Amino acid sequence: MTWMRDTVLIDGRWQRCPAVTAVENPATGEVVGQAAAATVADVDDGVRAAYAAGVNWGRTTGEQRGKALGELAEALRTRRDELVAATVAEVGAPIAVAEESHVDLAIEIIESFAAIARDTPLIERVGNSVLLRRPAGVVACITPWNYPLYQLAAKVGAALAAGCTTVLKPAELTPITTYLFCDAVLETSLPAGVVNLVPGSGSVVGPALTEHPDVAVVSFTGSTVVGRQVGRTAGELIKRACLELGGKSASVILEDADIAAAVFATVDSAMLNSGQTCSAWTRMLVPRSRYGEAVQLAATRANALVVGDPTDRGTDLGPVVSLKQRLSILAAVNGAVDRGATIVAGGPDPLPGLVGHFVRPTVLCGVERGDPVTTEEIFGPVLVVEAYEDVEDAIALANGTDYGLAGAVWSGDVDRALDVAGRLETGQVDINGAKFNPLAPFGGWKLSGLGRELGTVGIEEFTEWTAVQL
Repeated sequence: MTWMRDTVLIDGRWQRCPAVTAVENPATGEVVGQAAAATVADVDDGVRAAYAAGVNWGRTTGEQRGKALGELAEALRTRRDELVAATVAEVGAPIAVAEESHVDLAIEIIESFAAIARDTPLIERVGNSVLLRRPAGVVACITPWNYPLYQLAAKVGAALAAGCTTVLKPAELTPITTYLFCDAVLETSLPAGVVNLVPGSGSVVGPALTEHPDVAVVSFTGSTVVGRQVGRTAGELIKRACLELGGKSASVILEDADIAAAVFATVDSAMLNSGQTCSAWTRMLVPRSRYGEAVQLAATRANALVVGDPTDRGTDLGPVVSLKQRLSILAAVNGAVDRGATIVAGGPDPLPGLVGHFVRPTVLCGVERGDPVTTEEIFGPVLVVEAYEDVEDAIALANGTDYGLAGAVWSGDVDRALDVAGRLETGQVDINGAKFNPLAPFGGWKLSGLGRELGTVGIEEFTEWTAVQL
C-alpha cells in the first residue's frame, strides 16, 4: 500500500503543490508515499483560513464542539486499518504497537475531548464576576515523527474543544497519518478552515508558523534544541508556546518491590516503539544489594524481545525511523562503552537479514554517575541500569538530569511509593506499572518543556479568560 499526496488542505479544500517529498519505509528503504512541500505562502493561506473560521467556531457551544469531535473519532475509527498500516509503513512501529499505542489511543483521546467539550462550562460565576472561557485563537500544531497520530489527537482535540482553529505541520518523515486524519476531518460537521494542513520542511514551514502574527498559540512536540527556538520566538512575539520536549526518565525500584515485574516492565518501557518514546523509562535505578539480579533480569528480558518485520505480529521492535537516528543511537552506545560501560544485552552489531534501520534492544551497566548516557536523551532502544545506596540517593539520582517528563516507582508499599513519586522532579509518575490515563495532564519539568496536554488541563493551554464584574 502506498500513499501519494501532493496537496495542502486550506479552508476545507485540497490544493495541489508543485513540490513534494518522498516518505520512506524505515524497515525496507522503499518509498511508500509522498507529501506536499508547502511554502510560506501556503502557511499564510492556512493561517488566514483558520483565523476567519475562528470567528464562528469560537462562538460555538460545548455541545456543538463535542458533537463534531465525536464525529471525528468515528471517522477515524472507520479508517483504523488504514491508519495502522500507514503507521507501520512510515514509522516502522510493529503492528500491535501501531494498533494500541498509536491509533487506538489517538481515537480514545479524541473521544475524551468530545466529552470534555460537552462537560466544560464556558461561563462560570465567582462572587460578583462572570468568567468567560474563550478560545485563544489560531493554534499551530507542530507534531513529531515518533507518534504522529497520537500527537495530532492530543493537540487538535484539545484545541477544538477549547474553540480554537488549527494549522497542522507534521514531521517530514511521517506525514501520511496526518493526511488520513484530515480526510476524516472533512467527513465531519467541522466547518471549513477549522483544520488546515501544511506539510513540508521544518526549516521553512516551522518558522513561518511560529512567527506568523495571527498564530496565537504554538503547540510543539520535538527536540529540546528546536523547542528552545520555538520558545524564544514565542517570547519575542508575546504568544503562547506549549512545548513537549525530551526526556530521560527514571524507573526507581525500591528494595521491597517485585523486582522481576519491575525490571521486565522497565525494559518494555525503554524499548517501546523502538525506544522512540519521549516518556520512556530509560534509566533503571535499583538498590545496590539487588543490582546484579536486576542486570541479569534486564538482559534476559531484552534478549527475549524479537526485532524484525513490523508487519509480523510476533515482532516486538521494528526499525528506528531513519539512518540518521540509527547512527546517533549507536554513537551514544559506543561512546558509553569507550568510557567504561558494559553491554549486557544488544549492542551496536548489525542484525543479520534485516535491511532497514534496525537497532538491537540494548542494556548497559557499569556506567559512571553523570555519564552522558545517563543524562542525555538517546531516543532509541537503550536502557541504563544504575545502583543507588538508599532512598535519598535514589531520589537524587532520579532528579540528576536536566529533564523531567515521566518516571516510575516500584514498591510493595503504595504509600511509600507515592511519597517517593511526590519528590521526583517530573511531570508524570507511574506506580507499580499503573495504566496510562489519557485524562491526566501530560508534560514536563525543566528541559522537558512547558505546559500540559490531555484532559481538562490540556484545554487550558488554548483558553483565554475574560472576567466580567457585575
